[in-house]
Amino acid sequence: MESSLPSHASVVVIGGGIMGASTLYHLAQLGVSDAVLLERNKLTSGTTWHSAAQVRALRHSRNLTRMIRYSVDLYARLEAETGQSVGWIQKGSLSIATTPDRLTHVRRQASLAHAFGIAATEVSAAEAKDRWPLMNADDVLGAVWSPDDGRVSPSDVCAALVKGARARGAKLFEGTGVTGILTEGGRVRGVETDRGTIRCDAVALCAGLWSRDVGALAGARVPLWPCEHFYLLTKPVDGIAGNMPTLSDHDGHLYIRDDSGGLLVGCFEPMGKAIAPGILDESFEFGLLPEDWDHFEPMMLNALHRLPALETAEVKMLLNGPESFTPDGSFMLGETAETRGLFLGTGMNSVGIASGGGAGMNLAHAIVHGHTAYDLSEADAKRFAPVFDSVDHLMARVPEVLGTHYEIAYPGRQPATARDLRRLPVDAAHRSAGAHMGQVYGWERPLYFGKTAEPRMTFATPDWHENVAAEVRAAHEGAAIFDLSPFGKIEVEGPDAEPFLAHVCAGHVRRAPGSVIYTAMLNPRGTFESDLTAQRLSPDRYRLFTGTAAIARDLAWLRAHADGFDVALTDVTERFATVGLMGPGAARIAAECGASGLSGIGFFKHAVARLAGVAVRAARLSYVGEAGWEITCNTADAPALYAALTGAGARPAGLFAQTSMRIEKGFCAMGHELDGDVTPIAAGLDFAVRKTGGFIGAEALAEARAAGAASRVVTVVLTDTAAVPLGHEPVFLGDEIVGETSSAAFGHRLGRPLALAHTRRALADGTHVAVDIAGRRFDGRIVRGPAFDPEGLRMRDAHLVEG
Repeated sequence: MESSLPSHASVVVIGGGIMGASTLYHLAQLGVSDAVLLERNKLTSGTTWHSAAQVRALRHSRNLTRMIRYSVDLYARLEAETGQSVGWIQKGSLSIATTPDRLTHVRRQASLAHAFGIAATEVSAAEAKDRWPLMNADDVLGAVWSPDDGRVSPSDVCAALVKGARARGAKLFEGTGVTGILTEGGRVRGVETDRGTIRCDAVALCAGLWSRDVGALAGARVPLWPCEHFYLLTKPVDGIAGNMPTLSDHDGHLYIRDDSGGLLVGCFEPMGKAIAPGILDESFEFGLLPEDWDHFEPMMLNALHRLPALETAEVKMLLNGPESFTPDGSFMLGETAETRGLFLGTGMNSVGIASGGGAGMNLAHAIVHGHTAYDLSEADAKRFAPVFDSVDHLMARVPEVLGTHYEIAYPGRQPATARDLRRLPVDAAHRSAGAHMGQVYGWERPLYFGKTAEPRMTFATPDWHENVAAEVRAAHEGAAIFDLSPFGKIEVEGPDAEPFLAHVCAGHVRRAPGSVIYTAMLNPRGTFESDLTAQRLSPDRYRLFTGTAAIARDLAWLRAHADGFDVALTDVTERFATVGLMGPGAARIAAECGASGLSGIGFFKHAVARLAGVAVRAARLSYVGEAGWEITCNTADAPALYAALTGAGARPAGLFAQTSMRIEKGFCAMGHELDGDVTPIAAGLDFAVRKTGGFIGAEALAEARAAGAASRVVTVVLTDTAAVPLGHEPVFLGDEIVGETSSAAFGHRLGRPLALAHTRRALADGTHVAVDIAGRRFDGRIVRGPAFDPEGLRMRDAHLVEG
């Protein structure tokens, strides 16, 4: 073991669990031979050592599935590479369903797995019983068998990863506590420990339960909190011979496997138990929490139902170990918004072993190359609103998050806890109109209006179908008003505002004041960091409108590239409110409210006006495919403006209607069609890109064009009106998978369900395809361009390019 700390290391990894060990291994593999790992106690002594260590590939998205698959491949080859046994047992997993909706859920996961060549087969209840003879299968409707899944020994896999890293020059220091993180100018410069200081260029924070406290040392927010996590261990049980598949009974909130001839029965109960502050201090090493049989009893009853052999089994212990959870149930990976050079690999939500191999690889890739190996924006470390980094909010939310671990992934589901953290300026009006709210970046945002009761969760036609239809009809035949206030708003001001934005944006930002510019922000690979609209207010001032949850990420990207430019960047999101007034009746309403001049504003232009006595800036553009304006005013004036517009006949409309209309119009959205794996060319947005270059990513786009890259985003309009696509479904041409849906909704103007999709090769307009929704194929046809495009609103390239 190394004895003395180096004075400098390129990267310091904090935390010796699965994430820290995997990150160190992959850093060394990428050539960072002087990387060091600091562990306050012993390797795996936090939570990794007591992990049940399942590695299951079925996930809800393309790249999470890809990441877990990498973990499977890594664990399968580590022993041959390092000579250290990892205890890899590949006996597969069996996911059973005891309700129709659970069967739909696992079928959806299996369909996505097929799209990526992962073996997953639906089996009958009788076949499931054959694979797990001890199981009571009387109420089982079906199951999915995944033969490539497995499990590892968590301590052994960490030892193998560290051994592989040390063979490439990396170092491990146990018994070395971090006492401070040195920063200068908002950037990491070193790590202080109880054994001395290491100067460094980057820190990988993989400290699990303690990451929130360690992150605070560098001025960064790391919103996670620990919960108690239980599993039961028994002595040997008759009928357990050798290793068996992992049995997932998620309707019973259980996972089950063999363990040393006995049973391991773990749970993610519907509502977990948050751990009070102060319990998990620096002395918590290989520690456990007290057994709590009263809390575990409902899960024990479920286990007795599923495994009658438990009635006579002798219990070894009820293990209660802490695990950390985030506000949305996904881990945090990547550079923080607050401190450059501080990278997070933490908040694993009890899937650290399954995720750790692929997540550690991606974190190392981000540190070395500046980006993950593939898009993992759903795990972006910058995605949480600051309001979530509160002990009270975290302690309220994470027990619910633990419970959602095995919940059916219904569309439209919203969390019940830690709500009303941020209210919109016209929140009272929304609630008076019967808004059903959803939480987006902490904001309470209307999803639809006319709520009479809590909607039932279903994979069939949702309860809000007619509500949304009425809102779309209002926007199409009359006028609807959409609250866009949560959109991020960033002001860019200074003598270098134009050249700065011309450097970071691919669109035509040099247009004259009074212009609205749609633009992508790209990385050097030519793929999306963000897409936004920019309003040029004056020669040296722009206002950028970006996605609700993208504000911290986009600000960090802009600030990281502002060196050498004389500009000021200001987050003005809460200073201004924005509404969308859309539909053929919008002009009449504007005129009635004293702003008839708005009709004279050209496409992609903006102007100031007074509307209902309120000073506003109206921009002529539409995200829903109906004529109208996005109207911005001071936050304090929003209630009066909103009251005037609704009083004149504008119908309130929510996010679900906006999404349906966006998809009908074929508009792409970040996190769906657009992400860090997609270029504007592939998304059909190359017409909005400056061909003269001079912006980040221009060279990569030029190379892609020269290589013949083409648009791969299409619309699929389904024939069966009862189909309910949700996104992440395979698209078939005959028996060939040719794509995957990204956004989906019912198109109320078309009268058909539809989806946007990425295709793997060019498909002609009108091509007949099928979409696999939970194992059932629904016929559809390809539409290149908007599936619905109201007369007079065709988005000409001329509106978006310099003319």
